[in-house]
Parts: sequence; structure tokens; C-alpha cells
Amino acid sequence: MSEFDPKAEIPQRSSLLRTALCYRFAASTGACGRGAHHAHFLIRHLCYVVVWPAAASAQLNVLMSGGFSGAYEQLLPEFERTSGIKVTTGSGASQGAGPQTIAAQLARGVPANVVILSREGLSELIAANRIVAGTDVDLARVPLGVAVRAGAPKPDVTTVEAFKQVLLKAKTVAVPGSTSGIWLVNDLFPRLGIADKVKAKVTPRGTDATGMVAAGGADLAVMPVSEILHAAGVDFAGSIAPEIQFVQTFSAAVVAGSGEIEGSKRLIEFLASARAFEAIRNSGMEPLTTSR
Repeated sequence: MSEFDPKAEIPQRSSLLRTALCYRFAASTGACGRGAHHAHFLIRHLCYVVVWPAAASAQLNVLMSGGFSGAYEQLLPEFERTSGIKVTTGSGASQGAGPQTIAAQLARGVPANVVILSREGLSELIAANRIVAGTDVDLARVPLGVAVRAGAPKPDVTTVEAFKQVLLKAKTVAVPGSTSGIWLVNDLFPRLGIADKVKAKVTPRGTDATGMVAAGGADLAVMPVSEILHAAGVDFAGSIAPEIQFVQTFSAAVVAGSGEIEGSKRLIEFLASARAFEAIRNSGMEPLTTSR
């Protein structure tokens, strides 16, 4: 993928229309003789002055799940500053039930130009024709980890048996109701033979899971590491054993019907560029640059 270029112009229909109107006005002035050249020269340059601020004032709406939010919040101010594009960000779960999933919000008409969510959730949106073909890009991947209340002893979760015992001893285990929680409840817990023994509490969002742990309502939470590291009131106990690990990929794409295709692509290109790597790593994720 090419490096993000903050000097690249932003094509917009409204800008092109204004340009066309400016030139039409120049042609209609009827200037003749030696003054015609100077009149057209001045009007053309006036058009550039009028058109460029309109292009720079483009606005985007982003819907994003929590896994990528740590890196995104660090990177967004630089993107807005270098591109002149203002971004409004909303949140939603990558998958699951309820009105606040990204799919449900798009279905009821919540405005969005770009979505950032798990690859599993994005695949569902692609199948539902909610995404502009060929615009999906994998940004980062992250393993699952365990969160405990800040200051509490950190259990050993580095082996399958140790993790299993931690789950069984916990009074309540909080898991998000999105991609990772769906996998834990429907795949891993049954595979470990503890599906009916673990007291799992499925929460609407990852922030709800860490919030339960911080408030003492759950002994631990199992969720993407990137949602643990910057959450208030919890400590990161460690990643779960490699043999039972579920590494999630978080991806971005342009929403079908978006009125700001080029601006949307610029944002995704920036988030996938080398300039985003440090922020992504600091958030507990591994940056990716491969486009599907």
C-alpha cells in the first residue's frame, strides 16, 4: 500500500461544480482585447481560493468497535490536522445481537462513511452488500487476554490447564458479546468441557466487561488485549495459552452509499500506513498492511 500523502487533494463533487461555475462565469464576462487575458487569469485564481477550502472542509463519519479504539484515538488528531478532514466517530459492536451493533446501526440509517471492526463482522457486512467492493483493508491483529481488578493478584493463564482452573474458580467471568465473546462461549468453553461450569456474563460491549471487573462485579474478563491495556480500573494479567488462542483481525472499509469515497479511502490508507505502526503496537496490537 502506498504511503499516506497529506498533501494530496480531495476530489469532491461540490468542488468540481464550483470550479465549473467559476469558469462559466469567466466565459460569460465577455471581456475582449488585451483585458480579456488578465480578467480570465484573475478569475481562475479566485476559483482556486474559493474551491480549496471547500475540499479541505470534508467531513467523515466513522463507526468503530472497541478493539481498535486505543490506536485510533492516538492517530485521529494527526489525520485531521494533515488532511483537513473532520471526523465524527461513533461506536458499536462488531457482531452480536442488540441495537448497538455496527450492522444494526447501519440498517437503521446511522450515517457512516467508514467502519472499523473485526474481520468476522466485516465479512457479514460485505455479504449484506453494505461495503464498497475492494475497499476493505486489514489494519491490525490482537490476541485474547485476561483482565483483573486493578491491584488484584494476577493469575497464571499461560497454560491451558492453568487458564481452565482460573475460569472454574472465578465467581463471574465477563466476556464481551461480540466476536471474541461469541467464540469463547460457543467454541472454546465447550471444547474445554466447562461450558456449563463457567459462570460467564456476556456484556454488550468490551467496555462493559472491563467495567464489571473494575467495579468488583466480575473476578476477571477475557477479551482482546487492546481493550484491556487502556481500560480504567483493571490490570492485564496476560494472554491466554497459544494452543487455545483466538487472534482477531481488525479491518476497515468504506460503507456503500458513502458520499465521501476519496476522503474515506484516505483515512483507511493513513491507518494502514507505516505512520500508524507505533500507535497500533502501543495499543497491544500487531500492525498489518495487507489489503484483501
